[in-house]
Amino acid sequence: MSENTGETDSWTLDWPTSRGHRVARAELKKCPEDFRVFEDLGLPGFPTEDSSADDTTGGEHLCLFLEKTGDNTEYVARQLALLSGCRHFDVGFCGLKDRHAVTRQWFSIYRPGMEAGDEAFIQQVAERWLVISRTRSSRKLRRGDHRGNRFEITLRRVQGSAMDIDRALSELKMSGAPNYFGPQRFGHHGANLDRALTIDPSKLNRGGRKGGKKRGGGRSGSGSQDSKNVLYFSAARSWLFNEVLGRRVAAGNWRQAIDGEPGSGPDSELVVTGPLWGDGGTEAVSEQGAFEREVVAENPRLEALFSVTRMKPERRPLIAIPEQLHWQWLEDDNLSVSFWLAPGQYATTLLADIFELHEGAKDPEQ
Repeated sequence: MSENTGETDSWTLDWPTSRGHRVARAELKKCPEDFRVFEDLGLPGFPTEDSSADDTTGGEHLCLFLEKTGDNTEYVARQLALLSGCRHFDVGFCGLKDRHAVTRQWFSIYRPGMEAGDEAFIQQVAERWLVISRTRSSRKLRRGDHRGNRFEITLRRVQGSAMDIDRALSELKMSGAPNYFGPQRFGHHGANLDRALTIDPSKLNRGGRKGGKKRGGGRSGSGSQDSKNVLYFSAARSWLFNEVLGRRVAAGNWRQAIDGEPGSGPDSELVVTGPLWGDGGTEAVSEQGAFEREVVAENPRLEALFSVTRMKPERRPLIAIPEQLHWQWLEDDNLSVSFWLAPGQYATTLLADIFELHEGAKDPEQ
């Protein structure tokens, strides 16, 4: 877990599992249909996943529930902007979904006063992606707006004891797994972390406005670079979280609060958390605060990124517990697994606590 020294393979990208080892091996994403993601928006006025109800009178944003295969979320958003004739940042979505998967998610397109043209526009969209449902809304969809995601995953060529796998899945259903950020966030061999060490953190704009300029303003080239810098900065923050969590998993205390856990008290519902580093470091104090600062201090160049950003420290749960977890053994050593996760939790990370996964592609999934 030492700091990067310029070698592309020096970043830790695989952290301890809950039981100290993985009980089986499996192939993931042999084909897109093996990895299905259904976004659960959970916002008032929006049809549910299986609803086909349409409403074209509800606001300035046309919202489409699309099924896509082979296209990443940001690509679809850019194409929707081109088809509609709006600016790229006038298209909203709640989270990045896998490219190498069958995914269903909502997009909002800013089309004020253009209700009469919605049908023609939707027909254009339907030539490229399946339009499952649509509605109009008074608000743009933003990152994290959704309630969660449901996953239907087929693991192929599973190697391992079926009894051990069933036991591990039962434990996962009851107790969860370490809530690591997925390795896809860090880029190939940690390339996003390498790039994070080259950016000037004082130029990062995380607050929406800086110097009186609106988000999305300025030259497109500058905006594109700002977006990339935020991506690299986020990768650094996520990696430091994984380092702290990995140490606690190795120590066996990741399920229990230790002295200094923020928000702990006689009248609070305790959630065991780890740091999303910010200016000032961590909100934890006492034993936990000292431990987190000690781990992060081993990576001074990453730690230094946060000293001038004025980003408030935040917390993230250490445990990810899937809801509605079900599994079924199929023929030819294949295994079907389905579950629901809150935003920001990773299906592949959850499964990787049990399986050594061999996948054909790695994409963002939230």
